[in-house]
Amino acid sequence: MMRSLLLTAVLVTMSGCASSPQAKFYTLSAVPPSARAETATPVGIALDSVTVPDLVDRPQFVVRIDATQVKIDEYARWAEPLKSQISRVLVADLAQSVPGALVSSSSQWVGAVHTYHVSVDVQSFESALNDTATIAVLWTVRPPKPGTAVNGRTIVHEPTSAPGYDALVDAHNRALASVSSDIAGAIRSTLRP
Repeated sequence: MMRSLLLTAVLVTMSGCASSPQAKFYTLSAVPPSARAETATPVGIALDSVTVPDLVDRPQFVVRIDATQVKIDEYARWAEPLKSQISRVLVADLAQSVPGALVSSSSQWVGAVHTYHVSVDVQSFESALNDTATIAVLWTVRPPKPGTAVNGRTIVHEPTSAPGYDALVDAHNRALASVSSDIAGAIRSTLRP
């Protein structure tokens, strides 16, 4: 009797494990390029630092439920650290937005005489499933010539185009492209004579 109860308990436990949902992994990507004019002066752009809020600095998606509640989804995960992904995407988007520029997340690889140094502080990286991706970023562009740094703030509310996490990731990609566009605009404004 005891043996059959134990066997039943083991089988029930194992069947519960077999029906657990599979985790899905997501990555951020640069937005596909559009036609642009080449820059006159080759420049380097070094993305020196990217910070993200501790709340979202984890492998799991953090989804906003309402103004005071979030859900950490164990089955929707980032494939690499979010800070690394944001840095990689901003580098790729900046390379598209400032054609001809050498853009890197490490200043040692840029090596250009005219190197702009960029710092990014992601103050908010919110995900509302089936609704909106919201990003609030403070950024600083330090030009290569002695002068004043350009500071800016970009807030983007990007609606999702469909239900699900894939559409939410795409909305974050578009939001990061908007951030890159603002940073690139600040860089281009200092290139003008």
